[in-house]
Amino acid sequence: MKKLITTIQNIFKIEELRTRIIYTVLLLLVYRLGSFVVLPGIDPLQLANLQSQSSEGLIGLLNLFSGGAFGNASVFALGIMPYISASIVIQLLGMMIPYFQRLQREGESGRRKMNQMTRYLTIAILTLQGPAYIANLHAQIPASAFMLSGFGYNLFATLILISGTMFVMWLGERITDRGIGNGISLIITVGILARLPFAFVAELGSRLNETTGGILMFIVEIVVLFFIFAATIALVQGTRRIPVQYAKRIVGNKQYGGVRQYIPLKINAAGVMPIIFAQALMFIPLLLSGFDATSGIAAAFGNHTGFWYNFTFGLMVVLFTYFYTAVTVNPTNMADEMKKNGGFIPGIKPGKKTAEYLDEVMSRITLPGSIFLALVAILPAFAMILGVSNQFALFYGGTSLLIMVGVVLDTLQQIESHLLNRHYDGLMKSGRLKGRNG
Repeated sequence: MKKLITTIQNIFKIEELRTRIIYTVLLLLVYRLGSFVVLPGIDPLQLANLQSQSSEGLIGLLNLFSGGAFGNASVFALGIMPYISASIVIQLLGMMIPYFQRLQREGESGRRKMNQMTRYLTIAILTLQGPAYIANLHAQIPASAFMLSGFGYNLFATLILISGTMFVMWLGERITDRGIGNGISLIITVGILARLPFAFVAELGSRLNETTGGILMFIVEIVVLFFIFAATIALVQGTRRIPVQYAKRIVGNKQYGGVRQYIPLKINAAGVMPIIFAQALMFIPLLLSGFDATSGIAAAFGNHTGFWYNFTFGLMVVLFTYFYTAVTVNPTNMADEMKKNGGFIPGIKPGKKTAEYLDEVMSRITLPGSIFLALVAILPAFAMILGVSNQFALFYGGTSLLIMVGVVLDTLQQIESHLLNRHYDGLMKSGRLKGRNG
């Protein structure tokens, strides 16, 4: 406890870090308050059916990502997922279209252009999702809940939803630039954490109402959740260390022997992005059906415990893990950097052979990492089958747990870097805290 108090005091002694944390908290508070602001012209007292619809299934997960804004008919109801979907499309184009590949090589200017295209594509997606959400509102809540109606109101409400999502994007970008951590990831994480207390209390209440083994089963659930949490941290932080021998160096009149260092290759180099990408694509059938999870292909993929949903979801997580690893890890660049600095992997020729070796190692360690990531992604389905309530089961793995673990570790790592740069103790008694980036 004394260590914790001292660390908190050290954090607030650093003016820049203190300002960044306060700025981040204030913007996240704005987001949370906005999730309770109901669309103009709708009676908030008549949203019971909508909240019931958004308590389970794929729509329940969408409501989780938006921090409950979907079920509240909020101005932020569509959340940040349209932006995530647009990001997926732009990154896929960066793998296939030469023009986007050139933008990726242009550095900061190319990144700005791609970000601008992502925003435009987000608006295009919102123009489809907005009317679908309004149509779902008309289907779920009584006509008396609408104080206004007609095409004019639907257009007005759609513009409000589009503006709400764009405002959330702006909040995320401001947090990234002037706050602490990745803004978009933090917004998703805060939305998920906001639902955790309600899910916890609901699960505890349901177990206490059971006549046999109720509280014991709840304790077992918490213990299992703890072990899944620990395994997820191990997945996020796991590395394979590749030894690199650097040549002898001559400094002045003295000759120094070779230095051995290590390249830490992440078992899950893609982090949480594959599961976010896969989840965003799993929402597409639901969005195309106008948020009606009982019709067409949305019915097949809207059941969290169904075989086809989990098989497709797990397979997409594996594929996206390989895709995102190929985007973020470039063995050729790593081999070139080693060669420039007089380094080599023992037993491997510098240059092309080193790049091929690193690529082979990455492929091998990515396979078990991607499979484990896919298993974590579908764990909530097994939890539901074993009797855990739908809302609480979402925290037994899947996107919720991975996002929380990854984002919290990354944010704490940034805070620790500020502390160590100013010669304060880190957040841990020994060693440095490792996030998704090592």
